[in-house]
Amino acid sequence: MGDADGTAEVRAALLRMRRGAGLPVAFGGLLAASRQLRISDLSGTATPALRGLAIRPGSGLGGKVAAVGRPLSVTDYHSSHVITHEYDAAVATEGLRSVMAVPVVVRGRVRGVLYGALRRPLPLGDRALTTAVDAARELEQALAVQDEALRLLSVARQPTTADPAMWEEVREAHGELRALAHRVTDPALRQDLLAACRRLALASSGGLRAGGADGGPAGAPRAGLSPREVDVLACVASGATNAGAAERLGLRPETVKSYLRSGMRKLGVHTRLEAVVAARKAGVLP
Repeated sequence: MGDADGTAEVRAALLRMRRGAGLPVAFGGLLAASRQLRISDLSGTATPALRGLAIRPGSGLGGKVAAVGRPLSVTDYHSSHVITHEYDAAVATEGLRSVMAVPVVVRGRVRGVLYGALRRPLPLGDRALTTAVDAARELEQALAVQDEALRLLSVARQPTTADPAMWEEVREAHGELRALAHRVTDPALRQDLLAACRRLALASSGGLRAGGADGGPAGAPRAGLSPREVDVLACVASGATNAGAAERLGLRPETVKSYLRSGMRKLGVHTRLEAVVAARKAGVLP
């Protein structure tokens, strides 16, 4: 399984900050289990001085932002009286003067901090702050999706059971996993989600078959259905309308209808219910 540590998402947020605000330097990271912030990603830096720096809660600009949960900035880091100065040496080595920090908050808890900086002691304007906040919000959404994917993955990995109530939970998790797989940016985690979907589908149709059933890659649908056709059928199986499936999958309702029609044609059926039953018999859905 992928480590799903959010590094790719942090890197994308930093690039978005630099491009959107014209910042020469951006860096940041997520809080570890110890609640300590570690600078994991750098963008535009000239030295490795900041990489791997562990920021204690309340210390420096980022530690203070993590503690108070709101954006802060200083025009001249070294002479600022509103922060502590444990990290001055690393900041000076990189040649930074004006620095801002924005918290990344997921479900009311600070999960990380994004920094933007200039090498001159100039005020960071509203454009830079707005861009940084927007990047943090997008990162928050990506981490929330990742959290939900990992939660559902843990459900999917539980031993299967003949209990009808449990199977309904499994089927619901299957549909949500397929929808989330398209929103997860970590490719290893995405493959884990699709592999879990495949496991759930096969378990309901007679158990896991040796050698991966049809020998195809993890998550590859059978019965000639495309991945998106399976996504739509999974939504239909959970009781979603075409509009509901479109919202969950990020598609237009007309596109959902098209996938549903083509899936029904491949399965040789004429109604939504028949399509779900046929897909389950084929081992495509749990």
